[in-house]
Amino acid sequence: MTLEQCIAVALSESPTVQVADMEITRVDYSRGETLSQLLPQVNFGANYSRMLAKQVMYMNMDGFPGAGGASSGSGEESGEENAASRASSGKGGNTTGIKMGLDNSYQIGFSAAVPLIAPQLWKSLKLSDTQILQSVEQARASRLDLVNQVKDAYYALMLATDSRDVVQQSYDMAALNHDIYKKQFEAGAASDYDVLRTSVAMKNIEPELMQADIAIKQARLQLLVLMGVDASFPLEITGRLADYENTMNERLLAIDDDYSQNTSLVQNQLQTRMLHDALDVQRMAWFPTLSASINYYWNSNSNGSPFKNFRWSNSSTFGLSLSMPIFTGGARYSRQRQAKIQLLESELQRDNIEHTVSMQVALAIDNIKQNAEQIASTQESVSQATRAHDIMERSFAIGAASYLDLRDSELALTRSRLAHYQSIYNFLVADSQLELLRGTAPLDSYKIQR
Repeated sequence: MTLEQCIAVALSESPTVQVADMEITRVDYSRGETLSQLLPQVNFGANYSRMLAKQVMYMNMDGFPGAGGASSGSGEESGEENAASRASSGKGGNTTGIKMGLDNSYQIGFSAAVPLIAPQLWKSLKLSDTQILQSVEQARASRLDLVNQVKDAYYALMLATDSRDVVQQSYDMAALNHDIYKKQFEAGAASDYDVLRTSVAMKNIEPELMQADIAIKQARLQLLVLMGVDASFPLEITGRLADYENTMNERLLAIDDDYSQNTSLVQNQLQTRMLHDALDVQRMAWFPTLSASINYYWNSNSNGSPFKNFRWSNSSTFGLSLSMPIFTGGARYSRQRQAKIQLLESELQRDNIEHTVSMQVALAIDNIKQNAEQIASTQESVSQATRAHDIMERSFAIGAASYLDLRDSELALTRSRLAHYQSIYNFLVADSQLELLRGTAPLDSYKIQR
């Protein structure tokens, strides 16, 4: 698999990216929840109540006999009757009272309410939009970080593979020398010491081969984990570190210190914008709100059994409700001051983030340039070490050089090759880090080819 294919798989299979995408969906639903508060809220309700003890009303009305008032007659007889009635009642009113109400009461109907003027709710919608943008940027940050990690792991696997090839070449040369001395010893042209010395040199390289194999396995496993693929997946990478030498000059020319798309800065901008919106929401708490409501009910009242004698009648109402906040104990003022402080904190954090990112970008550019110089230096070193080794091989073949001289040239060639690959790896890692700091990774180009 190529580097681009590995990145495409990682972006489609990584749980981190999937969680970030789900967070965008969640915040979008949250905005829908806020938007729903601007729409009419319709409810259906039903209520039944049973009168256990009816209310009794006592009346004291003049002109009604037995009600505690004066009768329609005149004279001493009427006065005496009224006095007797008042004496019997003890307080001048009737003693039995009037029971009011019916045994059963039903109410079924609909109610609807809609806000007409809601400044705080309107500002909350703008705040929700900013939250969605922030979630989108957080998802982009997760993708950028994942791309950087996959690149580093891919480059590490390439470095381990190339290093293993260099060690293998050194082992093959040592094995060849050992075989030559062994044959010369059997022919009587070399001593036992020469055979042992070449055998020891060959055995000393075997642990390096095993370490190289372990490094390849670990780098491959790390890459598979980042890709979200099972560890048993038989991944093989394409290309070698030396292939990137051809594009090194293009990368150097394309270096740019513009970090305006840095995800930390963009998130801070959105955070500041969201805090501005939150402050506006708190300010809107001082404004009045107006809402409208409408109700439509069916009512029934009856005596006796609750399952018969229904007498239904309908009723409807329409109303407006105005709420003017006057005093809440200073809670609104305190919340507004908190929002202002958070806004100031975010602005101060932006200055710190911008200063830090600026230094990191400058450091990454310096690392790229230094590694480019190191690549040129190690490339020349490899060329010289190769020529020296060829000369030493020819000299050793005609007996003009000792085995130690040949072995020294082999070790020098091995070290120069390893240093060259390490410098290429450092260059690629620094370039990837600069891309992450600038936030310019071409995410849309990493698509899985179906």
